[in-house]
Amino acid sequence: MTRRSNAGLATRGGGAYIGYAMSEEPRILLVRFSSLGDIVLTTPLLRAIRRKHPRAHVTFATKHRYASLIETNPNISSVAVLAPGESIVAFGRRLAGPSYDHLLDLHGNLRTFMLRRLLAGRWHRCNARRIERRLLTWVGIRTGSLSIPVADRYFEAALDLGVTADGGPAELFTTPRDDENAAAIVQGDYVVLAPGARHATKRWPPSYWLALARAVRDRGIQVVGLGLPHERDLLPGPSAIEAYGLPLRVMVALCRGAKAVVSSDSGVLHVAAAVTTPLVALFGPTVEEFGFSPYRARATVLQRQMPCRPCSLHGGPTCPLDHHRCLRDIAPSEVEEALVEVA
Repeated sequence: MTRRSNAGLATRGGGAYIGYAMSEEPRILLVRFSSLGDIVLTTPLLRAIRRKHPRAHVTFATKHRYASLIETNPNISSVAVLAPGESIVAFGRRLAGPSYDHLLDLHGNLRTFMLRRLLAGRWHRCNARRIERRLLTWVGIRTGSLSIPVADRYFEAALDLGVTADGGPAELFTTPRDDENAAAIVQGDYVVLAPGARHATKRWPPSYWLALARAVRDRGIQVVGLGLPHERDLLPGPSAIEAYGLPLRVMVALCRGAKAVVSSDSGVLHVAAAVTTPLVALFGPTVEEFGFSPYRARATVLQRQMPCRPCSLHGGPTCPLDHHRCLRDIAPSEVEEALVEVA
């Protein structure tokens, strides 16, 4: 991989792509700025585009913190990186050099709304089902369109490209150095426990994670605690080998080498599914109908059917009813049993 001098653009290969006849070399821009799980779930679409249009120049626009996850993907030609603190106007100007034949907004927020105004061309978006998700959350109305996973919803933005999902999982790619760095953390059989989540109500109680870690160790299997730096307090050493704050691709390699992963409804869930590691997923305030259940994965989802679920679209700081039973009622012994079955 080579890098151009203009910061934020990494290019694979050396050939320049020029104006195309539609069937030959389309220039395609996909935009998904965050977050970890959402970006992982774009990869089935990337694979389908590359198979259908092998000579296409595909640019993926994302935030700096997620660029490393995408730049090793062989289905991508270049990564346009939104630098920390960079305005969307400045970013749009950097992207405005080449013309794109297909512009896909896979995010659909205010930032991408502005980008669509800055970059001329016909933009396509997928339906995020925001209204349907709110109907389910606020009044309990379920619609059939919510059964479509987010990874498949992304294909709605690419109808003009003639691509369809191939039924395979998401996918992530590491380098030999990433694999070596993961192997330096732990060797032998191990299970990854990912106790964190962006919102507090998505987190299983820390005492439950400690109990599960002890049960796994009693079976003679090592435990690795994985997540962001501040999440080490949820499962600290010596209860687990601490692997917090790792580079993203090292985290991917660590999940790939595990016997199994246990995760809340968070980005690590989608990483584990993408590397086809057996997975136990814990769902609390959110539900699978939102589209973020493990995609094409060998997974067990543990959850409680409660009249108050779902209580929010993304989780929140506290349980609205002050009991948090959606996760507290899932005992460590139940998770251990599920872990033994999938691993």
